[in-house]
Amino acid sequence: MSMSINSSTSSLTSINMALDDVALDQDGHLRDHTIWTPDIAQQLANTLDIVLDTERLAVLQQVRAFFVKFNHAPATRPLIKWLQQTLPDDDISNQKLQQLFNTGLVARHVNRLAGLPKPPNCL
Repeated sequence: MSMSINSSTSSLTSINMALDDVALDQDGHLRDHTIWTPDIAQQLANTLDIVLDTERLAVLQQVRAFFVKFNHAPATRPLIKWLQQTLPDDDISNQKLQQLFNTGLVARHVNRLAGLPKPPNCL
């Protein structure tokens, strides 16, 4: 496999060599969600200047669990509701996810870091 990056997605050009053999779509999402690992997630997270600690990895694991259960990547509201139910001790809110993942585009970037496709209604 080869890495595919759209030239207009400049932040993805900083992905280091560990992802050279991983195919990404034009938005920087894995083409094959089944190859996801925490190491790949960290390489993707580097584009957002994030270190994936235990809390962030738990969120990503639950996003992947949502995908397995419902067969689609979650948009923001269902994502937050799911995380509130599955991670009740983490006090999940949109604001907290924005802080944890250093972005206002929570659903898009959390799905990307979890190795999942971009939700259909995301910009």
